[in-house]
Formats: sequence, structure tokens, C-alpha cells
Amino acid sequence: MGTLGILIAIFVIVIMAMKGFSIIFIAPVASIIVILTNGMDFFPSLIGTEASFMTGLTGFIINYFAVFLLGAILAQYIEKSGAAQSIAQKVLKITGTDKPFPVLVAVFLISAILTYGGISLFVVLFVVIPLAKPLFKQLNIAWNLIVLPVFLGIGTFTMTMLPGTPSIQNVVPTTYLGTTLTAAPLIGIVATIVAIGTGIWYMKRALNKSIRNKEVFKVDEKNEKQIELKEKIPSFFLSILPILVLIVIIFVGSAMEVDNIVLIGLGAAVVLSAILFHKYIPSHKEAVSLGANGSVMPIFFTSASVAFGVVITLAPGFKVISDFILGMPGDPLISLTIASTALGAITGSASGGLGIAMEAFAESYLAMGVNPDAMHRISAIASAVFTGLPHSGAVLSLFALTGLTHKNGFKYAFIIMTVPNLLALIAALLLGIFLY
Repeated sequence: MGTLGILIAIFVIVIMAMKGFSIIFIAPVASIIVILTNGMDFFPSLIGTEASFMTGLTGFIINYFAVFLLGAILAQYIEKSGAAQSIAQKVLKITGTDKPFPVLVAVFLISAILTYGGISLFVVLFVVIPLAKPLFKQLNIAWNLIVLPVFLGIGTFTMTMLPGTPSIQNVVPTTYLGTTLTAAPLIGIVATIVAIGTGIWYMKRALNKSIRNKEVFKVDEKNEKQIELKEKIPSFFLSILPILVLIVIIFVGSAMEVDNIVLIGLGAAVVLSAILFHKYIPSHKEAVSLGANGSVMPIFFTSASVAFGVVITLAPGFKVISDFILGMPGDPLISLTIASTALGAITGSASGGLGIAMEAFAESYLAMGVNPDAMHRISAIASAVFTGLPHSGAVLSLFALTGLTHKNGFKYAFIIMTVPNLLALIAALLLGIFLY
């Protein structure tokens, strides 16, 4: 009954998320189902001060709030100053804007550069969409193709594969495994090459098919949100400098095994942004406040998923699931991959699913002697394989900003995140098994 209760709770999460309910509401509801069906002490398991839903929620916030806070503030400075727009315009100038495919590649590069620099994917969307729209219109490119370069840039290699990326998916394993942000660099680089190659190939194929089918630029003005570009923006060098400083600090600090290096890097990038972009920012108070406020919902979304994972691991019925996963034949990295992939799909969040996987299995796999660096990189990549689902926050946000719908845009969103991530995961897993 306990194991069945866990499966019912997971089913409830998926259905309610697809119906549009917030994970902040869904997670405690699903946790209550687990508690009741497993005969657990109700209030101690839900709001107890030892191990409970609430301690899982607050524990994640304590560990990662500073990362979310500084990352959100940095994103506001990069957006409000026009620095992101400046970077985007420079990339477009290099790639050219007179042919359809180079425009798609430019949008991909812009998205990738900004996310690898620690900028929130939601800020990236606000920058890329208004720059891409007139180019798509000018070249008569079908508007739903915008999904491909954007999600290839923000939802694959910059999120989980490239060594040093400050994404939360790359930060979470460090807490459980004692690794650094540059863990298993060879695995990460090979996976990145596979993901980019696959994504570019499919993007080119989809564009050619769209042209053959005589699809043209068409926008649903009723659903689309209007975003205006800034006129006065900093130079490209000034715009990219805080991002470069962040990346350099992370790489140097990781090599020296400095604690909390992502916080040091983000803090330095925020301070540098405040200085460099002073005359381009209408109000420092507004940038800092919007960043601070904007960090709250994302961390609560992720921590709610992790808290549900804590309740699952406490449930007697979880032992059946745990024994099944840990007892899978073959290399332990394979079973860890399956667990991380499944949990990422269930929660609709790579970071949430990864947090649950680490909470449930990290200690067991470390005790088995599995290499922590390989675990870090492979579990991170695995958690993102099935995040391009209908209830994904990134998918819903992009559709809201572009006026697209699940009918005309979801196919591309699913393919461009699932296929490159899956093939990259296979490559990473093979390297992990044979090299680690």
C-alpha cells in the first residue's frame, strides 16, 4: 500500500501540473497522500522539526537562496542596463541577418552565451524575442521555429553539461557529493559537442522542411506580450565583462577547490555590473528589488519539489522503489541515470528532480564507491532529458511571450530539448562507465 501511495502521489503531481496548478500547492498535497498511505505520523512528517516536508523545503532554501538571489539580481542588471541586448546585437552582426539559418544560429548563440553567464532563462527570453521577431518577419521565417534556437541555447548544454556553468542544476550535486562546478570536464565537453551537433542538425532540417511547406511568418497578436528594446545601451565589451569575470572566477576557484565559489563569482559579477552599468540603469533600487523579489518564486518551486522528495525517502513504501533502483543489474551509473531522468520528468523541473535524486540516492551510491564527479555530471544531464514537457515553466513562459501555443510550438520544444539531451546523456554515460 505504501509503494502504491507513492506512485499515486507522483501521478497526482503530473496531472495537477499539466492542469496548471502550482508545484508549491501540489507538493504538500502529494506529500499528504504519501504520509497517509504509508501510515506515517502526520504532523511530524509534514511540519516536524527533524526530517519532514518542511525541513526539506527550508533546508534547500538555506543552502541555495543566496545563489538564486545573486543570480536574479545579476540578471536584472544585465537586462535593465541593455547589456544583454548589446551582446545579442553583436552576435547578430557577426552571424549576419540576411539569411534564415544564420539568424537561427545567432539566436541560439545569444541564448547560450547569456545562460552560460548565469543569466536567468526568463531574462534571456525577454532579450531574445524582441530582437528575433523583426528578423523572422523580414525573412518570412515561420515564427514557431523560434522555439528551436532558444531552447537549444537555454535548455541543454549550458544548463547541465558545460563545466563551470553556474546553473542551479550544476550547483545542487556539489552539496551532496562534495564536487566542484567543473566536475568531470571531459564528460561535460563531449556531451556538449553531441548536444550542439544534434540540435543544429535538427534546426537546419526543421527550417528546410518549413520552407518546403511554404510556411510563413505569422503571429497571434492577441496572445503575444509586447517587449520594447532599449535605445541607450553599453558597449559589447562592458556588457560581456561581468559574465566573463563570473566564468573566470568559477573556473579558477573550482581548480583551487575554494568553497562557495559560485557565490563569490556571482557577488563579484553583481558588484561589477552595478559599477559598469551605473549610467544605463534607471534605478539601482529597482534592479536590486526586482531581482530579490524575482528570486523567491523560482527557489520555492524547486524547494517544494525537493521537500516532496524528502517525504518520499522517509516513507516505508520507498524501500521497495529504492531497492529496485539500487539493485538494477549493470553499472550503478545506469540506475542513477534512470532515477534522475524519471524524477526530472515527474516534477517537470531538472533542478527539482535532481534534488530529489541526490536526497534519495547520493549517500548510497557514494557508499558503493561510485565516482562522485561522474555521478555529478551524469545525474545533472539525466535530470534535464524530459524537462521539455507540457507543464514545464520554460515552455509556458516562452509561449506566453511569443504568442505560440502547445498546438503550433510544443513539438519543437519537446524535440529540441529531449533528443540532444538524451543523446548527450548516452555519450556521457558511456564515458562515465569506461573512464570512471
